[in-house]
Amino acid sequence: MYVLPPDLPRLRTLVTSLRGELGRAEQALAAAEEREALAASRWLPKEPPAWRVERGIGGGRLPARVQTGDCWDTGHRCAPADPEQIRRLLADGVAACIHCRPDTALGGLEDRVPAG
Repeated sequence: MYVLPPDLPRLRTLVTSLRGELGRAEQALAAAEEREALAASRWLPKEPPAWRVERGIGGGRLPARVQTGDCWDTGHRCAPADPEQIRRLLADGVAACIHCRPDTALGGLEDRVPAG
């Protein structure tokens, strides 16, 4: 700590100078916090989609399998899907993943099992 000047003009000058320094320090702090928040948001993992469609290999790349979004057995040919799209694909005979069982998760298993 340092000794403050005793006279009014120098005290006013010091306070004005310190207010300016405080303003610059607050601006620098706000900018640093904004940069840090932006950097943190870039590294946050994206939330997986609720449902996925895995496409086949080849020219048509038709749907080959449907999965839940958190299934561990997904490949590079998966695309996000909505529940209605998954239901339609299951009704059309597209296979459900044997690991995550999206047909059971959607409650559509009863509709696909033949009565008898």
